Amino acid sequence: MSSRQILISGLFLCIFAVIGTTFVAVTEDSTREKIAENERRVLLRNLYALLPPAKLDNDIATDTLTVPASVLLGTESPSLVYRARLQGEPVALIFNSIALNGYSGRIHLLVGIYLDGSLAGVRVVKHAETPGLGDAIETQKSDWILDFDKRSLAGSRPGAWKVKRDGGVFDQFTGATITPRAVVEAVKNTLLYYQQNAKTLYE
Repeated sequence: MSSRQILISGLFLCIFAVIGTTFVAVTEDSTREKIAENERRVLLRNLYALLPPAKLDNDIATDTLTVPASVLLGTESPSLVYRARLQGEPVALIFNSIALNGYSGRIHLLVGIYLDGSLAGVRVVKHAETPGLGDAIETQKSDWILDFDKRSLAGSRPGAWKVKRDGGVFDQFTGATITPRAVVEAVKNTLLYYQQNAKTLYE
């Protein structure tokens, strides 16, 4: 192959490389906003599952506070707390909490807590529990997790925040006690975190 042919081949390769790189960059740029919007919609769907839009008038997805890693929240790095307000007044907080001791590992939760310390609700956003057993923590599988709604630590008898097998008030799953036990403990710990930090979380 002559030097001229080598030069031409190299030139074509450079041109194709530039075109390919430009195409990838343009595609990434054009889809970035769409991806971000899809992520926002998923987040809002999860948040509004705990707090219906009628109960707040702020942009809860952006009215956030970053809190340090916490043993009570099960977090090893800073996490976001979402703040709901109505006409400027505090309504509720939604925490990212983690149950560390699920049967198949960590169970990621959203825990909503009203200003008075009662639960707006709890939802599982990520887990690896056994299908047909531990996955009953999902609302698509059962209504078990709805039993947290409106509960609080105030007025609860000692030991109530456990599954029934351990002397508490929460049902366990047939053949899968570890999973609900972990979720109950994580929700209780989140309520404790709220009690200890409520005064500063809305600031």
